[in-house]
Amino acid sequence: MTTTRSARTDSDQYILTLNCPARPGIVHAVTTFLVGEGCDITEHQQFDDTDTGTVFLRTSFTAPAGTGPAHLEERFAATAEAYAMEWRLRDAAAKPRLLVMVSKFDHCLADLLYRWRSGTLDGDIALVVSNHPDLREQVEQAGVEFLHLPVARATKPEAEERLLRLVDEHAIDLVVLARYMQILSDDLCKALEGRAINIHHSFLPSFAGAKPYHQAHARGVKLVGATAHYVTADLDEGPIIEQEVIRVDHRQSAQELVLVGRDAERLALARAVNWHCQNRVLLHGNRTVIFN
Repeated sequence: MTTTRSARTDSDQYILTLNCPARPGIVHAVTTFLVGEGCDITEHQQFDDTDTGTVFLRTSFTAPAGTGPAHLEERFAATAEAYAMEWRLRDAAAKPRLLVMVSKFDHCLADLLYRWRSGTLDGDIALVVSNHPDLREQVEQAGVEFLHLPVARATKPEAEERLLRLVDEHAIDLVVLARYMQILSDDLCKALEGRAINIHHSFLPSFAGAKPYHQAHARGVKLVGATAHYVTADLDEGPIIEQEVIRVDHRQSAQELVLVGRDAERLALARAVNWHCQNRVLLHGNRTVIFN
């Protein structure tokens, strides 16, 4: 269920997301609280998962100017406790800060930088980190800080510790692996749980290893796709946020499949990043609920 209406201009905009065990009165409790605080709902979406008995809500609303998130959080805590809610309240005007990680392939990075500069990315790219120096000029020309952070087997723990310090120092909300060709350690995956997104082709596990598009071409695949998901210690198996699929046929060469795949990767990653930044993704175990 989705409802949307125009926001007031003399107010502050917030987004409330939550999930809790299904029971009567949940929506009534949320709306009663908001009305009582002088708030106005501008968009409401909910999903009742009958398999798990869980209700998911995303409610965008305006509050009287100057109300402040701390006041709303303090006041809503009693309602949340009464319904055993897992919840989050976010100021809709505050764009999440992004750290983008990349290796040598630049197609996803270039797409994110373009969307950021054109104002269509709902996050603020604060820093780009790469295990290779190749893309420094491209990143710095876009007005973003670039850091070369080499990774070798012997120095990987130190490199990952440096990365976590960068996350803290730059107040990073989301780490985006834009074709970053290094496997993250289990400890790093746990430290970034729920706030790191990866992108990869969707041929896994059928065509793993080197040159997956050439393997797929040799098998005559008819679909090329990409998967954007949250990073977990289980390689390429984290909760899926978005998938893009493009139909192909026998007329396309292996190299043409590579180019099609890069288009799919760009689209899937950009959507996943934007939806996360807009608080449209609710994690539930190894699944996601997407309010788009």
